[in-house]
Amino acid sequence: MDDLLNGEPESGFQRLLGYAVSRWEEGEAELLMSIDDRHLNRAGVVHGGVLVALLDTISGFSATYCPFPGRVRRVVTLSLSTSFLGQARTGTLVATGRLRGGGRKIIGVAAEIRHGDTGALIATSEGMFKYRPGSENREGTEL
Repeated sequence: MDDLLNGEPESGFQRLLGYAVSRWEEGEAELLMSIDDRHLNRAGVVHGGVLVALLDTISGFSATYCPFPGRVRRVVTLSLSTSFLGQARTGTLVATGRLRGGGRKIIGVAAEIRHGDTGALIATSEGMFKYRPGSENREGTEL
């Protein structure tokens, strides 16, 4: 994973949820998360808050790929509309995000979560994100 993040350390939130970025390229990203008890709600299915967090996270990654070592790009979430379409109790979740377009500072991203074993669609989102200063350029800013 260090190769994907160009040496950027994983965040505390990443450690808390236990996801890993599996693919990160210009305009697209994918992460994987093995479901365990900490992700489940009282009904024994993955909590909606976990799903929203994964959608928001992968959306941000899909918009911030930076091919320049030692440099990063960052966004802040302006809005995130989410639809819950299925449930998962066990296995692995696969979240993918795709940059849809936008302007120089405000961009749109679509994301989805599928069950890794069955391919069943669990949740989708559409979001608007704003580049942090310096991140609107492909070169990003220093780490």
